[in-house]
Amino acid sequence: MKVDDIRPASVLVGQRAAMQADIDWLAKRQAAFVIVNCPACAAKDFENLYEKYCMQQVRCRECETQFINPRPSEEILAAFYAQSANYAYWARNIFPASKEARREKIFQPRAAYAAGLVRKAGIRNGVLVEVGAAYGQFCSEVVKTGVFSRVIAIEPTPDLAGVCRGLGIEVLESPYESVLFDTPVDFIASFEVIEHLFDPGAFMAWCHDALRPGGMVLLTCPNIAGFETLLLGRASGAVDHEHMNLFTPQSLAQLAERCGFIEIEVTTPGELDVDLVQRALKAGEIGKTDLGPLVIRLVEGANPKHLQSLIQEASLSSNMRMIARKPKS
Repeated sequence: MKVDDIRPASVLVGQRAAMQADIDWLAKRQAAFVIVNCPACAAKDFENLYEKYCMQQVRCRECETQFINPRPSEEILAAFYAQSANYAYWARNIFPASKEARREKIFQPRAAYAAGLVRKAGIRNGVLVEVGAAYGQFCSEVVKTGVFSRVIAIEPTPDLAGVCRGLGIEVLESPYESVLFDTPVDFIASFEVIEHLFDPGAFMAWCHDALRPGGMVLLTCPNIAGFETLLLGRASGAVDHEHMNLFTPQSLAQLAERCGFIEIEVTTPGELDVDLVQRALKAGEIGKTDLGPLVIRLVEGANPKHLQSLIQEASLSSNMRMIARKPKS
């Protein structure tokens, strides 16, 4: 998979201006930002790294999670996503243009992975909930597997909730915090959501409470200790104005354990590290002297797919996946 598959360059014209409008909106409200402890381990000891997009990036000295601090309050974040020009641009232009590629390369494999986990765990006729279902593609693919008796999408954005309903998906049009289920939940999935949240610990605790004993949670998010994020640093696209929390594999597992989960497994199946570094070099966002001759030889080698496979196997991709279980008793 390449970046152009899911973010076609032909429809990115205008996206930068929409993103800048969002950054400007947040910058005007910096006086109301709040100080927080580490979102992974709750430590109060952190070091300042740099500012990007009017956001101060810090790193926890205890677990090495990188996070925005001070950050927009929960109320500011809710208002931000309700008016986001960048999200509106993606909804109108980028997602429709990449819909089929995303289905084939992202959502079908995710649904197959979730179905495999459920079969292995011996869960039959279970209930799956996706938090932040967006266009409903994952839920649609999960329905096709036939392993769940009920699939529920949580999507608070009215337009997106409408898209999910149009696909025949059961939708709860509400923030996850307000949801009360009428049945125990066997499986919760959430993709590229936790990094946006004001309080990831509250989200993981909510997942734990919603799951039946033995239930499972599956989520994905950026890995700040990955190949692309380590090499590009401040220039990485993972470091932006929306990503409040950038975990490492170890700190994400620590967060899950702190919230009562067991059998925690974090892997890095991301496929875009090499492509992202190559694009950053080509765009002049980082220079060859910054990376050094060995890394340059690797990323400009004849077999980038082989290098990406090695990055995955070494648990160094900049996108990670966590599966964890609620204790049975």
